[in-house]
Amino acid sequence: MREVTITVLKKVRHDDLIALYENPIEHACDMQEGMRFVTDGYSRPEGLCESAWGSIAPFAMALASGAENFYDGWMKNPRSALISCNDGFRPVSFLLEADDG
Repeated sequence: MREVTITVLKKVRHDDLIALYENPIEHACDMQEGMRFVTDGYSRPEGLCESAWGSIAPFAMALASGAENFYDGWMKNPRSALISCNDGFRPVSFLLEADDG
C-alpha cells in the first residue's frame, strides 16, 4: 500500500449563494490553503473535514492501492487526482498524490 498525501490547494467562497440559500452557521470550514494530510487510503486523517473525506476517500483508497491514470490521462501525474469537497458554498480543492510506493 502506498501513502497518499492530501494538499489543500484552493478554497473558494460563494457569498452570493450563501446570501441566497444558506442558513447562518457559526463554523463552516477549517481548511486553509497549504494544509497537508497523509492517509493510508482507509483512514480519514485527523483534522481533515469529514465531509471532504467523503468526496476524497474513493480516490485516496484507489491511489493507495496502486491505481493510476484516472479517466484516461486526466492528470499530468498519473498517480494523482484533484478532488473538490461537496460544499457548494465553500468548495475546497484537494490534490491527492500517491507516494512512489
